[in-house]
Amino acid sequence: MIKNAEWLFFDIGSTLIDEHLAYEARIRKIAEAANTTYDNAYKTALDFYKQNQKGDLETAKLFGVSLPSWDKEYETPYSDTVQCLDFLSGKYKIGVIANQSLGTKRRLESYGLIKYIDLVVASAEEGVAKPDKRIFETALSQSGCKASDSVMIGDRIDNDIVPANLLGMHTVWIRQGFWRYWSIKNDIEKADYTVNSLSELCEIL
Repeated sequence: MIKNAEWLFFDIGSTLIDEHLAYEARIRKIAEAANTTYDNAYKTALDFYKQNQKGDLETAKLFGVSLPSWDKEYETPYSDTVQCLDFLSGKYKIGVIANQSLGTKRRLESYGLIKYIDLVVASAEEGVAKPDKRIFETALSQSGCKASDSVMIGDRIDNDIVPANLLGMHTVWIRQGFWRYWSIKNDIEKADYTVNSLSELCEIL
């Protein structure tokens, strides 16, 4: 149990929102452009993720093709997202710190999630993206919360856990999506807690 927490800040992709179909669509496009099989492209991407690298991007580079566009229409909330936010919003203030294209609040509203969220700080609107600590500082400033009284919950060690740790926030690594394969290399990459789902998150908060 994290003591003295007042605000919970969530990433969006592979944290609140399931992106696996969007990743599959992108990898399929890479395979088609490179004239190879989907299975080969997927395995190549997975191998890169296991090396702490962005697998879809590195696979496109390796195969000599452009990184395809991202299809947001394939994104959907995880099956336990609403239940988790409903439960946690009764105990904490809920914020979002995310690297997203314009329209983050509108998308969260379309998913039926915005009613649980008190603050949205997104890269496109703020003009600064994770892992830059300024986007975290903006969220803390706008929320009026001290770093020591906040928790950052995200799927990426590099974008979510490391900068939050450096600022003195509590951290939870949620091992969903491709970034669950990240190999921890040093202490600053270690989250205070590691969970495998939002339902499991609710058990520790």
